[in-house]
Formats: sequence, C-alpha cells, structure tokens
Amino acid sequence: MTEHTRPRIYGADHTDTDTRPGHEYVQLDGGPLDGQLLDVTGLTADQRTAGAYLITPHSTYGPGGCASYGPTFSRPAGPWVWEGDTP
Repeated sequence: MTEHTRPRIYGADHTDTDTRPGHEYVQLDGGPLDGQLLDVTGLTADQRTAGAYLITPHSTYGPGGCASYGPTFSRPAGPWVWEGDTP
C-alpha cells in the first residue's frame, strides 16, 4: 500500500502541506512545479486570467528561472497548466 501525500504548497516550506482555511488554491499541472498548489486568494480576476510566472530551482534555465503557468480556456478555475520556462 502506498501512503497518500498531500500536495506541496508553492512558496511554503517544503514540510508545510496544510492549506489555510478561507484561502483558494489552484493545482499546477506539468512542468517543474507539477502537483504543487498555488494560493490565488489575493489575485484579482484579471490576474487569475493572466496566470503567473513562478520562480523555480528546476526550470530549463536553472535555479532562479521562472515557469509560466496559467488557466486554460476550457477550465479557467484550474488547474493551471505549464506554458514553458523563462530566464
């Protein structure tokens, strides 16, 4: 039997897997941050539509590179899908 693990929360300590009550999260799908949750509570509707560039140590450009994630037209509420890496 495999143990079920909670998804990691982007930007939180690697041992912090607890979501906060009253916060909204989207799951990141694909790329270097696959499976992590992103807290989108403070984002405006326009920001949620635009997606985000998230710093990651595992991008194509090495540590400090960014991975672009955003909603899809067919599923705007999530998950956000990986669109590629940027320096």
